[in-house]
Amino acid sequence: MPEPKVASFPAIRGALKFYQIASIITGVMLLLLLTEMVLKYTPIHLELFAGGSGGPLRFAGVIAGPDCQWWSLFAPMTNSCEMTSLGDGFNLSLFILVAHGWFYVVYLFACFRMWSLMRWPFPRFILLALGGVVPLLSFFMEAIVAREVKSYLATREAEEASATAPEGVR
Repeated sequence: MPEPKVASFPAIRGALKFYQIASIITGVMLLLLLTEMVLKYTPIHLELFAGGSGGPLRFAGVIAGPDCQWWSLFAPMTNSCEMTSLGDGFNLSLFILVAHGWFYVVYLFACFRMWSLMRWPFPRFILLALGGVVPLLSFFMEAIVAREVKSYLATREAEEASATAPEGVR
């Protein structure tokens, strides 16, 4: 694999910072999404609402329709199972779902930028991208990538400094 050019190191540092922020936000959003889905699709049947008749922040029930089978609650949209929310106001559960989806696109861009600047093999990009869909993986990948990239940059910069130093200084 070709190695990154020394001239691209400032861009790599910027991409790393962007990737770190994106991976943490995506990981938190994914955990919120997972919590929301557990609350809605298990027998708990709750959604979170802001405003409305129940006050500033409250959980409202969700009614599973008559066509819902026990397994359809764990695999949404596999049959004609209709879930009816009893809440009014702003549906925070739906907002979490949409926000994670859109921010995952930003996260994928951050992964692509990091991957392309570091010139890693394609399977590494797939592993980075999975961080936005596998709970907790983005946190582990963020720590691994940050440590690896910082170490790589420091090593390459030290090699460049020793290679460009005058003969008597080495």
